[in-house]
Amino acid sequence: MRFSALLVLVLVMGWAMPAWADSTEARCDIYPAGSDHTDKMIACTFSQRQGYVTIIRKDGVTHELAPVEDTSGNFIDQNGRAVYRQSGLGDQGLIFRFPDESVYVYWSTAALDPDEMSNPTRPFSTKDYDATTFLRCRAADGVEFGSCPAGILRMDDRQASIVVLSPGGEQFTINFMNDYVNATNRQVESRLEGDTWIVTINGDEIYEVPLAAIEGG
Repeated sequence: MRFSALLVLVLVMGWAMPAWADSTEARCDIYPAGSDHTDKMIACTFSQRQGYVTIIRKDGVTHELAPVEDTSGNFIDQNGRAVYRQSGLGDQGLIFRFPDESVYVYWSTAALDPDEMSNPTRPFSTKDYDATTFLRCRAADGVEFGSCPAGILRMDDRQASIVVLSPGGEQFTINFMNDYVNATNRQVESRLEGDTWIVTINGDEIYEVPLAAIEGG
């Protein structure tokens, strides 16, 4: 089984990335303090153990963060400076606020791969997925459908996990199992119309998923 498939199985069980992984490759976007623009997007490694966090950046900078007792999201770095963790990226990553900069840690590293720029279904490719596709998608109160790229990980017995990039730029997984349909960290309403699943996420977004995408040829 591919590593990506193992990751999806972990997500099905309801665990978030930093909770189950001691260390994972990530992408770090660096914002100078007070700025809403960055031109620095680099590879990094995120590690977490017993509340202690280490971020090793490709530019040679390492952040060693120790938790402040009884104060969730507050840390002290190796230089004694106060650092604050925020969850403004949802399940896409974490934000760490330093006195002189902010470090946005994203779990997806696809944007770091220059080859992905020529891939129409980026950040999904057949290097990591059994197949890729575009799903019809729209806002629940919208009329016109757009196209959302998706990566498909097929399982036995006509089951699959499909990772979707939403119109808002968030990446999440919809799991099509024999007895249920669910999604990571999201509420799901689903119904089968003919040969297409109609999936509503959080009451806000609608996705159309053909059975052929789930079951394959």
